[in-house]
Amino acid sequence: MENNRVKVKIYGQEYVIAGEKSREEIIQVAAHVDTKMHEIAEMTKASGSAPSNIAVLSAVNITSEYFQLMEEMEELKRMNFQLEKDAQHYVQLWDESKKNYMEYKEETQAIVLQKDELMNQLRQKDGEIQKLKEAADIAKTQAKDSMEEVVQDIENKCRELENSFFDLQMENLQLKKELEKYKNNNG
Repeated sequence: MENNRVKVKIYGQEYVIAGEKSREEIIQVAAHVDTKMHEIAEMTKASGSAPSNIAVLSAVNITSEYFQLMEEMEELKRMNFQLEKDAQHYVQLWDESKKNYMEYKEETQAIVLQKDELMNQLRQKDGEIQKLKEAADIAKTQAKDSMEEVVQDIENKCRELENSFFDLQMENLQLKKELEKYKNNNG
């Protein structure tokens, strides 16, 4: 980088400052030194300090500010390092959360599919149960009708047996009468 040469005025004296910084930065540094020297001169006005003393005190003040800024910068670096470490930790937590979420999502989808499959099986079983109930109702009705026919047949046979029994009793009575008559006649 090329050296910039800038003419500046510090505490009433002109200086030519050369450096790699931009013209604006060199002017800004010179203005800061000039302001500090005027502040120190204002504070030491009563003691009548020489410009060299004001320059030394300004250099001490500026150096003190510099060290304070360096400490703050070191603290900011430590904080930045901690923040980066925390950010890495949170990124890791985020990645784990995403992974857990994806696993949960996959598990949930599998459960939903399984639930749907089970619901379909349940509907099929309900349909089969309904068909079996209908078949059982039909079989029950048929059995009832068949039973009624059997009962009717048995009742008819019982009537026939009763009639036959009655006829046999009548015949038996008749035979007894005839036997009595025969006994009485042969006597």
